[in-house]
Amino acid sequence: MTTLESSVVETAPPAKGGVDRFLSALGAGPIQLWRELRALFAMLLVTLRLCLTGKKDRRAIFEQAFQIGNRSVFFISVTMGFIGMILVFQAAMQALRIVPDLTMLGATFAEILVRDLAASIGAMMLATRVGAGIAAELGSMVVTDQVDAMRMCAADPIEYLVVPRFIASVVMTFALLVWAAFVAFVAGMITANVVFEVNFATFANFMLVDAGDVIVGLVKCVAYGAAIPIVSARAGLTTFGGSEGVGWATTSAVVNSSLAVIVLNFFISAAGYFAFPG
Repeated sequence: MTTLESSVVETAPPAKGGVDRFLSALGAGPIQLWRELRALFAMLLVTLRLCLTGKKDRRAIFEQAFQIGNRSVFFISVTMGFIGMILVFQAAMQALRIVPDLTMLGATFAEILVRDLAASIGAMMLATRVGAGIAAELGSMVVTDQVDAMRMCAADPIEYLVVPRFIASVVMTFALLVWAAFVAFVAGMITANVVFEVNFATFANFMLVDAGDVIVGLVKCVAYGAAIPIVSARAGLTTFGGSEGVGWATTSAVVNSSLAVIVLNFFISAAGYFAFPG
């Protein structure tokens, strides 16, 4: 295992650059955050390299795709269905206070759903289920010395444990978030028709959705699908302390994955605003 690969499952060593000297003046918290970000970025680079050049176990990838994707369909469908109903109901109630016209309700809802809400809210839901599952599984393997046994057999834990989950998460998260947008839109359309008597054809208006909205939304789907397994695998592979450590790793994976989704949402939305201002 190379030096870069071994560093992604251990605490990154302190650097002596200007960034660390600046952070040292702020306290231990920013330094630890900076080191954690560097370790996550190192794990991402190693994972991407192994995805391109390493051996890929197709059976493991399909098994993880089933765990991440198929078993999350019902959860995502129910969650996004209720969120779609709530958003349309609240938006319509607020709009009626200003103008008695809901003809643009569907167009506005479709734009914000495609560009931001479907991917971001759906990914937050997946972070709770997928992130916790990855961290708990890898953490259990660490505390039972299965990961150390893999290293003794000259097997790279990143290649055999992280890469299949990474590939499966990127593909299945992309598909799930597209499905989430469809479910939320249909649920909102039914709500608008039943509660506010908005015609289905009137609500199904995509005139405000342009290519920029679609591109930004799809980029978010891929970014979230890559961030969740990396953050969760990092939490699982750095587990220590037995079953209590597995619990802490699971909690850390859920919290940090959700935080990663929020941070990525900010940066991708900002970049999308400048790239596609319309």
